[in-house]
Amino acid sequence: MTVMASNQSASTTLRQRVRELLPTVYLGRYETGPKNSLTDVAGVLVSTQSIHESPKYPDAPVGSINTGVTTILPRKDWFNKGCFAGIFRFNGSGELTGSHWIEESGLLHSPIVITGSFGVGNAYNGIYEHGIREHRDQVGKVGWFLLPVVAETFDGFLHDVSKFAVTSQHVVKGIDEASSEPVQEGNIGGGTGMICHWFKGGTGSSSRLVPADQGQTYTIGALVQANYGQMRDFKIAGAPIGRLIYEEQQRLVEENPNDPELLAQASMLFKIKEEKDKQDGSIIIILATDAPLHPTQLRRLAKRATVGLARVGGWASNSSGDIFLAFSTANQVTVQEHTATTQKVDPWKPKAHSVDVIDDQTINALFEASADAVEEAILNAVFKAESMEGNGNRIDALNLDKVKELMGKYL
Repeated sequence: MTVMASNQSASTTLRQRVRELLPTVYLGRYETGPKNSLTDVAGVLVSTQSIHESPKYPDAPVGSINTGVTTILPRKDWFNKGCFAGIFRFNGSGELTGSHWIEESGLLHSPIVITGSFGVGNAYNGIYEHGIREHRDQVGKVGWFLLPVVAETFDGFLHDVSKFAVTSQHVVKGIDEASSEPVQEGNIGGGTGMICHWFKGGTGSSSRLVPADQGQTYTIGALVQANYGQMRDFKIAGAPIGRLIYEEQQRLVEENPNDPELLAQASMLFKIKEEKDKQDGSIIIILATDAPLHPTQLRRLAKRATVGLARVGGWASNSSGDIFLAFSTANQVTVQEHTATTQKVDPWKPKAHSVDVIDDQTINALFEASADAVEEAILNAVFKAESMEGNGNRIDALNLDKVKELMGKYL
């Protein structure tokens, strides 16, 4: 097994998004939304919280807690107004709670929370706690139906997962504070402790505007929690940047076998390689759109996230949880009308509900734009992430100076 040295910490360029660093890079033919973020889809709200300490663990070593929570509200009134949704599982070594009901009904009527693997339980409870606070009856009881939607990737390399630092109150706060501001990226939210292609990974987002019939424009937004992949596979707009960096690092350590700094860096990269070879990470991808798509179309849209992932270098290893969810805000589907405490409809009398849907024969641009937005969201996650030390380990950020140098040969 080859040991490689890391030069990722040598970058002097401030962390920035891929289009800021590489303004001529080609990432598809559609324009981005004004924020180039998931929140370009009107009504979609997001909050991100990073967690680096916990009152539950006052004696935890400094740097051992590096986790967080990303909260997405499909719409402000997510409790009463559902969205059509669809799911695609590229590889299933991961968790997305509430997925059975989405696949059964085609409806999403829950916040989407993304966190670390060991935070799922408390995040799940947090959605319930918020629902109880806001929607209990006059005597404090509830009789409604809700299956929380919580996704995860494993942050155990940089975070001590034996410390359950994510609490239900983080999720309650996330729902309360979700906004339409551009999604923060890099070491933030559920992506705080994540690794992508052996570089520091995390949270990323992007959007596309798709011209439609009769002068309309539809928006596609993507948000990713990127925690997967090998360095050698990492690509930027088709350029094999990860392989080039990998080979240069290998050459450096071979030419300078006694350099203590290179040896120390090589030792850490060897540890990362060993860890990732045993068990690769995962990626959660959320797609939102205001195009009127029905659940089958949204499942097809979610499948196209695979194309964007593959362009950057993901191929879904056996131990990876690559789970994608797409939802549309275009049609509001009223829920909670027949519960233990509310009977506004008769479940034994079928009732028609009219919705608008896109003609399948005209859907190609939405598929294409989804792949483009996912590709850019992953790159933004890696470009914005900063080097991190935690839990006795270190992950370097992608060296943006080196990226500019190498991409000069391809742009």
